[in-house]
Amino acid sequence: MNLAESIRSAKLAMELGRDLPWLLRSVVEKSPDKAFLVWEPFTGAAETWTYRRFRDEARAVAASLQERGVEFGDRVMLHLDNSPEFLLAWFACAEVGAVAVSTNTRSVARDMTYFADHAGVVAAITSPRFAHLVNESAPEIRFLALTDTDAGEPPTEDELPEHVPFADLLAPNVELTERPTDPTANLGIQFTSGTTSRPKAVLWTHANALWGAEVNVAHMRLRSDDITLAFLPMFHTNAQSYSMLSTLWSGGTMVMQPRFSSSRFWDVAVRNRVTWCSMIGFAVKAVTKQEIPTDHCFRFWGPAVRLPEVEEALGITTIGWWGMTETITQGILGSMEHPGPRLSIGRPSSSYEISIRRDDGSPIEPGERGQLYIRGVRGVSLFKEYFRNPEATAEAFDDDGWFDTGDLIRMGDDGSLYFSDRAKDMLKVGAENVAASEIEAVIMEAGLTTEVAVVGQPHAMLDEVPVAFVIAKEPGADVSQAIIDACAANLADFKVPRAVHVVDELPRSTLEKIAKAELRKGLPKLTS
Repeated sequence: MNLAESIRSAKLAMELGRDLPWLLRSVVEKSPDKAFLVWEPFTGAAETWTYRRFRDEARAVAASLQERGVEFGDRVMLHLDNSPEFLLAWFACAEVGAVAVSTNTRSVARDMTYFADHAGVVAAITSPRFAHLVNESAPEIRFLALTDTDAGEPPTEDELPEHVPFADLLAPNVELTERPTDPTANLGIQFTSGTTSRPKAVLWTHANALWGAEVNVAHMRLRSDDITLAFLPMFHTNAQSYSMLSTLWSGGTMVMQPRFSSSRFWDVAVRNRVTWCSMIGFAVKAVTKQEIPTDHCFRFWGPAVRLPEVEEALGITTIGWWGMTETITQGILGSMEHPGPRLSIGRPSSSYEISIRRDDGSPIEPGERGQLYIRGVRGVSLFKEYFRNPEATAEAFDDDGWFDTGDLIRMGDDGSLYFSDRAKDMLKVGAENVAASEIEAVIMEAGLTTEVAVVGQPHAMLDEVPVAFVIAKEPGADVSQAIIDACAANLADFKVPRAVHVVDELPRSTLEKIAKAELRKGLPKLTS
């Protein structure tokens, strides 16, 4: 057994006898009547699930999945906006030992077909709004389950495909068959944008979830009396790990909204006495423009970078952090007691090894920037693998086990770290990572261009939005609208170029690659 295998065995030994059902059960035994989930829909009254009620209902859904043929290791698609049904179904899969495949609800048919085929899903749970999309994208599934509402909103679809009402999953005709506790069992798949034209399926284990839950709590100094507000999408790591799993580990309470709403933010936060929140840039900008209530209970926000101006306005702490789907939790973060300079993301977490390298592989010094690598234990502190993509998994790690994040990090003169850019051709559109190559592939498939380059244009609220520079196949042809239409039909809305610029030639670097930095230079910052 080599060193890496020995370390992995030691880390897994720490989780023996523990998995996600164990964690939920242990909190229920301690605090059965404590509120775990407070659901704040945009329509209708709020509703609360105690830890005991939540576990009972999750196990009921698990028994129904088993009754309908879902077995250990099977993949179940969850195509749902934030809702109690998403959480119940996610934990139900964990009880069965099935793998929850959580997919972005802004995805289009092209994406959904790929997700269903690549993951090999055997069943799907969605809401009426997405029923036809999911049913047509995954024709081989054994059954389709539908919620009663669209994240709390009355459904608008009159004719729905054949399905099982989610309410029926809550009333099984059989008892749940228990399975052995196994921290190495596969737990969840999230599709994350990479540098290829197709997203990669990031596979987590139960040990990954336990790791993320415990380390998040340590990083954020969370307590059982903490209450978080979760509006970021549950199909992503930020909400799943930072908000949901950390709340479960600490025995706290999570207040969940269908999505971000600046007009509802302060009312929900004050009424529920929320103490902390994972934030993103445009949300911070939106809610701090409003009158800030003097009776809020926040003690800190996690907006990914430190923001002293927010601290002054709210009387709270803000901490920076860096993480990704593959790392489960934060590999770099600011200290709650010593959060660091403005816009810093913090310093390396003691839970990982961090290496920031120059092009020649040597470590950077203060004032320099370099490419970020992270090392941990696969299946525990790092994701297990890219599901059904061994080539991509192998390429992501070097011979010494370092994972190439594709991010560029700058070190300040005092050693604080700052996010600099994406070495891999990625855009950050609001809270979404977008591969430029995915958009470029769709544009080329439209058959209207001979060459294309997609770059990010600065945006006041969303950080950046995609724009495309193209050379038309037919000289002089105005293909802009046709390209936008093709993208709208084949890409999620946040991936559709905000503008298409038809040019005669594209700037080149010395290696004849397109000089995207030159294209970005001429783009003004958008405000709407």
